[in-house]
Amino acid sequence: MKITGTFLYIFYKNNHIYEIIIRSFLFLHNNFTNQHMLSKNKLKLIQSLNHKKGREKENCFLAEGDKIVTEALNSNFQIDSLLSTSEFINSHSLLCKKTCKLIEVTKKEIQSASLLQSPQNALVIIRLPEKTFSVSSLNNKFSLALDSVQNPGNLGTIIRIADWFGIRHIICSTDTVDCFSPKVIQASMGAIFRVKIHYLDLESTLKELKKLKISVSGTFLGGENIFTSSLPSTGILIMGNEGKGISEKISSYVDKKLTIPSFGNSGTESLNVAIATAICCSEFKRRTIG
Repeated sequence: MKITGTFLYIFYKNNHIYEIIIRSFLFLHNNFTNQHMLSKNKLKLIQSLNHKKGREKENCFLAEGDKIVTEALNSNFQIDSLLSTSEFINSHSLLCKKTCKLIEVTKKEIQSASLLQSPQNALVIIRLPEKTFSVSSLNNKFSLALDSVQNPGNLGTIIRIADWFGIRHIICSTDTVDCFSPKVIQASMGAIFRVKIHYLDLESTLKELKKLKISVSGTFLGGENIFTSSLPSTGILIMGNEGKGISEKISSYVDKKLTIPSFGNSGTESLNVAIATAICCSEFKRRTIG
């Protein structure tokens, strides 16, 4: 929809207030409801974000589902564009007004664009955050480090666990799965927008932490019983790879090696890394209460 200059001029001649109203309407229309269909180029862009190469090329990632999209719109992340049905727009009108590029689509168009098996009413394309990190930001805090965690579901769950326990930083080795993968985003249930994820050379980072005398703990099969051991209130807790645990070169930087003991005659060899992270975070945080 376009409003011509002649039309605007006629209103202006009659009353200056009309011009203000028309200009306001134009701004709202062109910025908040500027499209009513999903273009082939936009569909192609969305599908490319399923792959790390596509995310790096476009400098964007994708989030889907009403709850996660709402979390994204409420965050400080820069929104590239929001695709949503009229149902979502009507129930989240104030949030949608914050988005400069809102594309109203049908449920069928959402389904054609979605990477989910059961699409909902909205998906959002988000700019990748700038990479900023200082080792000193970990001073007097309890943070997590991940050594080559590979499963997207595990990483997303760990991010969600970190958010639950008020942990604001996770350091990931460079070979840890990409946190902006759609599967990680889904598993994090919106926590990705509150927890800062840093991909760094883990060994070099641990060397810097040692210089600052920041405590480093890690989980091992032969470590001390986490429930009876003394635990630092701040520092870094390292969680290892799903199959191999913490690598040998990283283990040399660990001050305190811990284990979660099994009870009874358990035949289970180990715990899932996300479950182990939840237990460890709970125990570390429990010690800080009262």
